[in-house]
Amino acid sequence: MRRPLEAVTVLGLGKVGCLVAGLLQKTGLRVRGADACPPEGLTFPAEALDVSRPGALAARLEGQDAVVSCLPYHFNAEVAAVAHRVGVHYFDLTEDVATTRAIREMSRTAASVMAPQCGLAPGFIAIVGASLAEGFDRIRSIKLRVGALPQHPTGLLGYAFNWSPEGVVNEYLNDCEVIENGQHKWVSPMEWIEKIVIKGVQLEAFTTSGGLGTMCETYLGRVENLDYKSIRYPGHVDLMNFFFHELLMREDRKKAGEILVHAKPPVNEDVVYVHASVEGWKGKVLSRDEFVKAYFPLDLDGRQWRAIAWTTAASVCAVLELVSAGKLPDRGFIKQEAIPLADFLETANGRLYRGEPHGGSIPR
Repeated sequence: MRRPLEAVTVLGLGKVGCLVAGLLQKTGLRVRGADACPPEGLTFPAEALDVSRPGALAARLEGQDAVVSCLPYHFNAEVAAVAHRVGVHYFDLTEDVATTRAIREMSRTAASVMAPQCGLAPGFIAIVGASLAEGFDRIRSIKLRVGALPQHPTGLLGYAFNWSPEGVVNEYLNDCEVIENGQHKWVSPMEWIEKIVIKGVQLEAFTTSGGLGTMCETYLGRVENLDYKSIRYPGHVDLMNFFFHELLMREDRKKAGEILVHAKPPVNEDVVYVHASVEGWKGKVLSRDEFVKAYFPLDLDGRQWRAIAWTTAASVCAVLELVSAGKLPDRGFIKQEAIPLADFLETANGRLYRGEPHGGSIPR
């Protein structure tokens, strides 16, 4: 009988990384953090670490059960390679398709779990979409939409960079996987614009890269249409197309990110919109099921956390809990859509998605 996880290292101690470490600590795990320059005042031990030195990282992971990477995506393939070599479970939040492919290849010979894409999108949205799809005998479409936005938008963009500018720029410029009319395709980002209304709020959605994770592979041959889109306030996509394509900022992604963050810095009062829908047949009846939520900042132990931070952190922590509890495989690649939503929502961290207090202990 395998033992539950006990010791976890969290790499990258920005806002999300610190919250991941704190939530895992609340579930009873022994948590250590590592960062190039760890912040002060943490409730868990942390050390300075240069993750670009594989030997130093391998030494840090000795004696650990798992590592959670909250680093920028371009570090993750090497971190996963070290975790694979040392034999510890690996989790990350990446939306980068190429990084996930590299980790998927490593997982074929892994003696531990390799679970990238454990955040909000990809991540939680795939778990929700797969749960909705289970209720259908034949599926016409799976449509997944997510947006992290300011509650009180200003300016024409109506946006604030509460998430990694590198990640957002890649989502806006990299090609997007879809299934259309039963065929697997790659389509351009910032296209297929549609109107969405959530709780009376007028929004728009458009194609962006990476949000589906491995769902196209899983559902090819089982669904006629599958796509992921980002949710924004109306008019946003036209301005971003102008910025990236007419002004040619796509030619310098780093500079584009710097300009956007300087113009639209983070805000504390954000909202995360999740809109998943599945259409198809239940028996002979054409039906549509939906999961539509708006998540707001949350107070945890006297500190308010942005909606994008806690939804992302709670998702990866819930997946780690399920591995620890033996409700997911203990080795190999874990697809997000293979994670049962009911089990996810019963974890100490998954309960936050239900609007309930943190459960405080890993289920055994």
